[in-house]
Amino acid sequence: MKLALTEDELAFRDELRAFYRSEIPADIRNRARHGQELSRDDFVTTQRILNAHRLAVPNWPVEWGGRDWTPIQRHIWHDEMQLASVPEPLTFNANMIGPVIAHFGTQAMKERFLPPTANLDIWWCQGFSEPEAGSDLASLRTTAVRDGDSYVVNGQKTWTTAAQSADWMFCLVRTDPDAPKKQAGISMLLFPLDTPGVTVRPIELIDGGYEVNEVFLDNVRVPAENLVGQENQGWTYAKFLLGNERTGITAVGQTKVRLWLAKEYAKQVRLGDRTLLEDQLFATRLAELENELLALELVQLRVAAAPADGKPNPVSSILKLRGTELQQAVTELLVDIAGPDSLPVEDPAQPDWARRSTATYLNYRKTSIYGGSNEVQRSIIASTILGL
Repeated sequence: MKLALTEDELAFRDELRAFYRSEIPADIRNRARHGQELSRDDFVTTQRILNAHRLAVPNWPVEWGGRDWTPIQRHIWHDEMQLASVPEPLTFNANMIGPVIAHFGTQAMKERFLPPTANLDIWWCQGFSEPEAGSDLASLRTTAVRDGDSYVVNGQKTWTTAAQSADWMFCLVRTDPDAPKKQAGISMLLFPLDTPGVTVRPIELIDGGYEVNEVFLDNVRVPAENLVGQENQGWTYAKFLLGNERTGITAVGQTKVRLWLAKEYAKQVRLGDRTLLEDQLFATRLAELENELLALELVQLRVAAAPADGKPNPVSSILKLRGTELQQAVTELLVDIAGPDSLPVEDPAQPDWARRSTATYLNYRKTSIYGGSNEVQRSIIASTILGL
């Protein structure tokens, strides 16, 4: 394949690069670059700026705020956003439920939900995983029973990211418990989290923070008009959604930024009469990571340049698998650079980035689990790509 960008693509890249650095507030980008916590308002502010310039959801149909871009242009849009440390449009909105509604929803559902979803007027969360249905998602037991013009939902979701900030949930439920295959009896419903019977309980993480939640559903009444697509077709919509999620998890641009920061921090660590960056073993480790990241980027470009047939690309499993492994490797590298300063102690002389490095490393252990565990991705690669 031709790896060089054309003149038009280079001009497109430079235009986006200038926009990200001039229009998105520098303080938000700086906090994002250095891994500092961003507020809900930071995400809303950024997404609304992007949406005002039709840069929030370019993968959507043009009539709903998308762009008629080539796959390479969409790749450049995403990569440059990460390189500029711009907080990405909320993935639950932009990459998950938005495309599902645009593809499978009724016209009324599109008109009702797509504009506020693109503008982050609605903050969505994903009600998929359950206590005994994580990687084996088809085993979910949350039920939805039709009662007149509503569904009555009962069950529990867990590890629900950002439910404490969310307004609405897109939720997989079992509508036909007698279906011959467990995947065949699942539907997708939409409902606000302030609906009577919905209880969100944050799960405290080891660092004392809150990112994921349990969600209990007790006789929650959901209007039947909030059914996405057709009843018992939710598994089809979930596979469509997860294909988008796995590709986005790759985060090549974000990992590039972390590698750049690793070099900058390594320059500040002394090893006798030289710096850590000048140490041969460290330089070798850094070069290996850079080469592996380059190889992953080339695979990502191959996927972006490949003809689209409307079906999820199984190579997205490779991108998810290797992308998350490299994210974990780079966060581990930052802990090693920080050394004793990576311990979370109150020391004014301790660099802020170093104190956060261990928490970030531990947090990123999740990346090989969410979006379908890496063990599951290996099985998908073996069956759909290698034919084993």
